[in-house]
Amino acid sequence: MFSDRTNWKLTRNRFTEALEEVRASGARILDLTVSNPTRAGLQYDEGAILGALNSPQALDYDPQSKGLRAAREAVCSCYRDDHGVNTLDVEHLVLTTSTSEGYSYVFRLLCNPGDELLVPKPSYPLFEFLADLEDVKLVPYPLIYDHGWQMDFPSLQKAVTPRTRAVVLVHPNNPTGSYVQAHEQQTLNQFCREHELALIVDEVFLDYAHDGAKRPSFAANQKVLTFTLSGLSKISALPQMKVAWIATSGPRAQVDAAMARLEVIADTYLSMNAPIQWATPVLLEQRKSIQKQLLDRALGNLAELDRQLAGQESCQRLSVEGGWYAVLRVPVTQTDEELAIKLLRQRSVLVHPGHFYDFPSDGYLVLSLITQDDFSEGIKRLLEVVDRA
Repeated sequence: MFSDRTNWKLTRNRFTEALEEVRASGARILDLTVSNPTRAGLQYDEGAILGALNSPQALDYDPQSKGLRAAREAVCSCYRDDHGVNTLDVEHLVLTTSTSEGYSYVFRLLCNPGDELLVPKPSYPLFEFLADLEDVKLVPYPLIYDHGWQMDFPSLQKAVTPRTRAVVLVHPNNPTGSYVQAHEQQTLNQFCREHELALIVDEVFLDYAHDGAKRPSFAANQKVLTFTLSGLSKISALPQMKVAWIATSGPRAQVDAAMARLEVIADTYLSMNAPIQWATPVLLEQRKSIQKQLLDRALGNLAELDRQLAGQESCQRLSVEGGWYAVLRVPVTQTDEELAIKLLRQRSVLVHPGHFYDFPSDGYLVLSLITQDDFSEGIKRLLEVVDRA
């Protein structure tokens, strides 16, 4: 009765079962995996946000396949003001309800069933489900750690086949927090030209560089056909508002051909609702106060993590340049899942095992850096368990 593309293993894994058991016991869990910014104790301008949703213009139905021009112009202004991107044409921008929907549009645009996409490993686990739903095959290429994260270009060359259609980047990567460096972008452009591939770049965490330096956006990349995805979920810490976009750049003929097809895809769904589109300029403005709060939280927690790590020798924090996450390398005395379950059951501390993000081996835990109150105590308990392991 059901399609093979949805033939996922839907039974609960041991980690999920352990989490439900600890919650059912009534124990207070110290959650070091917090990813929902609306529940991280941030101060939002409620009046401005809610007021923006009351526009009388939302009573008019004006179906524009790419999204309302006023909303798209506000997005282009952000790229211009925050990242110096002066080449992004408002007509080369398509609004979507989420980056997931943006991925779906681009996958459909580029791939026939069974075609391949090169995706980074480790990275966010969402790609697997999106690819299944679009009948696309994922082929991983590794990020390697050597005094910081780097793309493994020899592996990228080995991974490409005649069915490869694009390279997926996450800039900065989630969870490694590593940005694509300028020399890597140059090599990527050369690689994509050589194999006639597009770039699909997820930049949702672009604005959260820990050193405060603005990183360049791939929305300015003109060398190869490039689809840059982002949205309000991270930029303004408003995931519930469901505003995202695809910015298309590259050689003009390829961009024009891509946009003609993307517009048909977007027009087929018309998924964006009018109130949220009219509110987009105001919601984007929230980034100016929200991003500072999140960066202050992330940097404060990172400093506390480093302070506690300095008092022991068993764990190491891997280098991180941006985003909301940190990766710990821990002794491999058991699987990451077993260690995460032990932390839950023995000390009521919730962390993610590295295999959630396709780390190549055991010995990794992933922590959120936007946890509000429990971070210090949670790290203390974590290190006590690891030191005894």
